[in-house]
Amino acid sequence: MVVLALDTTTPAGSCALAIDGVVVREEASDASLPPATRLPVDLMNLLEHTSTKLADVHAFAVATGPGSFTGLRIGIATMQGLAFAAGKPLVGVSALDALARIAMIEAAGDRIATWVDAWRGEVYAALYDAERQIEAPVVANPEIVLNSLRGTPTLFIGDGARTYRDDIFRMMGEKGRTADIPVPLLAGTIATLANAGTDAYSPPHAIRPLYVRRTDAELARDARAAE
Repeated sequence: MVVLALDTTTPAGSCALAIDGVVVREEASDASLPPATRLPVDLMNLLEHTSTKLADVHAFAVATGPGSFTGLRIGIATMQGLAFAAGKPLVGVSALDALARIAMIEAAGDRIATWVDAWRGEVYAALYDAERQIEAPVVANPEIVLNSLRGTPTLFIGDGARTYRDDIFRMMGEKGRTADIPVPLLAGTIATLANAGTDAYSPPHAIRPLYVRRTDAELARDARAAE
């Protein structure tokens, strides 16, 4: 099975092609270019570099979040368009699940805390025991999350772990550590997770972003309604 995957949860993002669960090529995007400009070109370049035609792709995969609202909307819309045009399924994969899968290599039995920088002094956070999510995603101040994690060895991964590394070590002591590569490319792992999760395939229009935090537009709408 050939899977074409895209991640737009980080400022740069990445795309990847996997065949039968093996990543053939994974490429980072150019963060200096706006997503709407670079994504179609990145995907077409990836197909060219792997000598793959769009018609050869059996399924598409996309990171559903959490991350930048704009990045998620553009990334999902891009892959929905390709899947619709090709008449192929699209599977959505949580970036937090992808981070947890990558961290398993070095977790050595520790819990895995996946942290994505949510800006505004907050992180999108979830907690895993190997690949099993044991705490659902939240958006919160890092110190609040760390207070709930103290006492048990935990491996932190994601750009939030990089941003708040000092806080992790200060509050967790020897019980906390960060991944060797705290901000890995995710598209390759998203492609392999999509290949394994055939039951998760959905029609393209069914894929929805995993925001965790409500959008500013929603908050403004509710504020106006309460006036």
